Amino acid sequence: MARKQPREHRVSILLNEQEQRALDRFCERYGVSNRSRLIRETLMRAILRQIDNDQPTLFD
Repeated sequence: MARKQPREHRVSILLNEQEQRALDRFCERYGVSNRSRLIRETLMRAILRQIDNDQPTLFD
């Protein structure tokens, strides 16, 4: 079982009206109650995917 690491670094973002409405609609439609977790996991998934794609491969 993975050990939980404390979150000590705060990151803030600003959204425009359209982005906020889209986030609100998404959370309402899919029953998201923890927006921080949604944003954190979505962001980290995109970052890790890009890092993985940037790795050199033996066969292209």
